[in-house]
Formats: sequence, structure tokens, C-alpha cells
Amino acid sequence: MIAMGSHKPYVAMLFIQFVYAGMALFSKAAIAKGMSPYVFVVYRQACASLALAPFAFFLERKKDVPLTYGMLCKIFLASLCGLTLSLNLYYEAIDFTSATFAAATTNTIPAITFIMAVFLGMESIPMKHFHGIAKVLGSIVGLSGAMVFAFVKGPALKFMDGNPGTEKGISDSSAEHRSKGEWIKGSLMMLAANTAWSLWLIFQGPIIKQYPAKLRLTTLQCFFSCIQSAVLAAVVEWNPSSWKLAWDLNLLSITYCGVVVTGITYWLQVWAIEKKGPVFTSMFTPLALIITAVFSAFLWKETLHWGSVGGTVLLVVGLYGVLWGKNKEDGRSETNEQRQESKEEIMLECITHH
Repeated sequence: MIAMGSHKPYVAMLFIQFVYAGMALFSKAAIAKGMSPYVFVVYRQACASLALAPFAFFLERKKDVPLTYGMLCKIFLASLCGLTLSLNLYYEAIDFTSATFAAATTNTIPAITFIMAVFLGMESIPMKHFHGIAKVLGSIVGLSGAMVFAFVKGPALKFMDGNPGTEKGISDSSAEHRSKGEWIKGSLMMLAANTAWSLWLIFQGPIIKQYPAKLRLTTLQCFFSCIQSAVLAAVVEWNPSSWKLAWDLNLLSITYCGVVVTGITYWLQVWAIEKKGPVFTSMFTPLALIITAVFSAFLWKETLHWGSVGGTVLLVVGLYGVLWGKNKEDGRSETNEQRQESKEEIMLECITHH
């Protein structure tokens, strides 16, 4: 029983990575089927708000945290800059690229966040210490891996050639049409989405200090993002037929991303962070990429290339370099109070992880 208990965080993190892989796969499937990315974001954020609202009300009703007009404006702007911009760019980009690429570029978020924090004066680069060098090199390697994944294809992997059917041919031909200008456009949009997300993460630290009701804060941000995305979608997708939902894959994808990813996965991630710490949970992130790549190859007949493999290796090495350096730095300088704030920031990232 003791052995089983010690393995629970590992099982939970494996389940979470399968959920995140499913998010990329379901989103790509719904958008490839013809659903507007902008409408998808509106419905997803609406589901997320509805899923989080009961927990925010019942679990934090005893927290007496005043919500001033100034704080409401800060939350609104953070939602606009981070969630709304990031998610709309993400789902527009996934239409031009692939689920595998979406899962791969998520690994650049720690590196982008670190670089932006340095420019904003919120992080230092202690080059005299090895952990500082690891963070810098990890950021460079990770971003280089994203560029290699996006722009270097190389020969196709041949392990899927055993079933060259008609379905594969159709799927591959549509992918080839998107492999030129649209793939580059989608890649740049995906990196812009991750940059917006990183900026949102940086904003969360100061906001949490002023408004420590984390669930309420996240619910408000999801709600504001839903309203903002609805305005954007109304301008872009004015045709009423674009907003219609039926009992099909689109509705399943929206419910999955809004309820399962935002609700269930959040609580599991928080529990794993409390048991093992934030670095432990971050180390499992590349698994979502591997799971997504395998399922994309089998389900959507997505062709994998050696350039993608090389980019993935660089992404994972860069990610672990940044995480290792950050962990060593935290071990040197963080007080117990600062560790708790770091946990709260990562909990917020888990709630609204795209």
C-alpha cells in the first residue's frame, strides 16, 4: 500500500499528459472539420468558466478578498493580453500546422518566460554560477529546437509506410498544401501565442499578491476572456451558422477542453505539486508531445520528419536545462514564503493551460 501511494503522483502526471495530448488532438480535429477557431475559443472559455465557478464559490466563499475597480481592470487587461490573445492565436495557428507542432512548441514557454522576465528586470542572469549558464543555454537550445521543428523537415520517417491507403494519401496531400507559406505563418503565430502566454504568466505574480483568491481570480479571467473572444469572433465570424453546435466532435472537443482540461486536470496538477513540487510536474511536459505525435501519426496519418525529431530533442534538452537551472537557483535563494508564491503561480498556469 505504501509503494502504491508513492507511485500515485507519477500515475497522476501520466494521466495529465494524456489529457493535454487529447486537448491538442481534439482541438485540431474540430478545427480541421471546419469549426471556426475564434468560435471554439468562445465556447471553450464559457465551459471553463462554468466548470470553475462552483469551485470558486464554495471553496473560497470564506476568503474576504476585496475586488476593487482597479483590480478588476488589471484582471481584464491580463485576460485580454494573455488568455484571449494567446488562445485565439493558438487555435488559429493549429489550423495551419499540426497537433504535434502545437504540443512541441508548448515546451518553449519556460524559456520564453525566462527571457521576457530578464528584459523586464524580474529575473537576473547569474553567469558566475553554473545554474545561470544552464538557464541561458537551455533557453537558446529550446528556442532553436522550435525553429528547427518549424522550418526544417528533412526526410520522412518510414515506420508508418506499411499502410499507404487512400485515407493517408488524402491526409498527406492536404498537409503538403499547408507545408509552404501557411505552415510558416502558423509557426510564427504559434510562437506569438506562446509569447503572449508567457507574458500572462509574468503578470500573475503581482496580481496574486493583491488578489490571493486563486480560483476566483482564474474564473474571472476565463469569464473576461470569454466575453473578449466573443466580441472578436462576432467581428470575424458574423455568419450565424458558424456558431451552431450539434451532438458531434465539435461539442465533444469544446466540452473536453473546457471541463476536463480546465477542471479535472487542474485539481490533479495541484495535488501533484503539493506532493512532489513544481519542477517534478514540469518534467513530464515532453510526454504530451510524444503521445500527441504517436496518436497523430496513427489517427490523422500525419507524416513525421527527421527535422521534427531533431527539433523535439533540442526542445526537450532546452526545457530540462531551464528547469534544472531554475531549480538550483530556487534552492539557493527562495525562502519558504517565496516557494509558496511559486506554487500558486504554477497552479494558475495549470488551470488555464492551453
